[in-house]
Amino acid sequence: MTARPARTTVAIVGAGPAGLVLAHVLRRAGVGVTVHERLSRAALEGTARAGVLEHRVVAYLRALGLADRLTAEGERHGRCEISCLGERVEVDYGTLSGGARHWVYPQQSLVRDLVAAYEAAGGEIAFGSPVAEVAADGDGDGGVLLRTAAGARLRADYAVGCEGARGVVAAAFPGGAAGPGRRYPYDWLTVLARIDRPVQRVRYAVHADGFAGMMPRTADVGRFYLEVPPGELPGAWAPERIRAELARRLDLAGADPRPGELLETGVLRMRGQVADRIRHGRLLLAGDAAHTVTPSGAKGLNAAVGDAADLAGALLADLGGEPGALDGYQRRRLDAAWRTQEFSDRLLDLLHLPAGLPPGQRAFALRLRLERIHRIARPGPEAADFARAYAGAGELPLPAVWPPAQRTPVASGTTGR
Repeated sequence: MTARPARTTVAIVGAGPAGLVLAHVLRRAGVGVTVHERLSRAALEGTARAGVLEHRVVAYLRALGLADRLTAEGERHGRCEISCLGERVEVDYGTLSGGARHWVYPQQSLVRDLVAAYEAAGGEIAFGSPVAEVAADGDGDGGVLLRTAAGARLRADYAVGCEGARGVVAAAFPGGAAGPGRRYPYDWLTVLARIDRPVQRVRYAVHADGFAGMMPRTADVGRFYLEVPPGELPGAWAPERIRAELARRLDLAGADPRPGELLETGVLRMRGQVADRIRHGRLLLAGDAAHTVTPSGAKGLNAAVGDAADLAGALLADLGGEPGALDGYQRRRLDAAWRTQEFSDRLLDLLHLPAGLPPGQRAFALRLRLERIHRIARPGPEAADFARAYAGAGELPLPAVWPPAQRTPVASGTTGR
């Protein structure tokens, strides 16, 4: 006799930031939740990814009580540098945005914190448990039936895919969920390296031979980027070549951090995509399953938490009988995804020159970009718009079903340490 499937209200597939934040909020509201993650715990918590969190995201996590270690160990940044034609322009986006700044804290550390807090509160995460199939429940109650790779079955009222665009929940959408996308005509070589002193602020370099970037991570580790031709392989870049090209394009000198031991080298295939839809009945998508965004502006992790915050409220409203709550989630988050894509694309256009320009036109393009850089550094509407979008000014809503002390939306002002 076949065992009856286990039951839950919300099955979350993927224990990245979107899945973990969603699980926290739903479970605190008394909703039954299961979380399945294909990776082992060690692999999930040990993978280095993003490290820059928006103002509104950290404010939201603080309101949930999930940012104690982040705010104790992370660093706040409100300025970046953009170099072009030998000139370094400082953009004080913390002031230009009205007080919104970033927190620098490695994503893998945030994931560890979220996992630990979830388990401390009594929640369980099924690590090393990929979901192999998602389908409509044959009993006809509108729910979802999930089957793990190990053969276990689970009935859920809702299934939320937080496991990437090629995940099993997105694949269960009739006709698929993939929407329009763009493959950019360059890639980024990514380097995690030991440094001899901390990176004080993000530096972007607009250079005739290609973009370069330097990002803070920890006191002795920095993240570096180099523009490379599309399809480039990491093996084409020896450590000595990487260090020399970073020094040249970033114009490293004096008190600047210098990359030493290379801890990790890879290539990011630069592409952006937004799903056509992120809801089909009881199937829902969040995070990378709903949209793929380039690292430009550090928006991927932050957009994922924004999805989770919105979806938590929408699911609780739907469970409470509010008509159209999940349709509202789809509309709001697809609009937000396109705003994020537009910002990322706009920043990429600033940081990269069109391919194949002859020397004279390349000099002209660099001079135009330097003028744009000055405009976003000088007080005015254009600078304020850039600064607020870059820092993530604004708020993420807390669910209204929470106790009164927790109902107030997270404010858009600064958060003190």
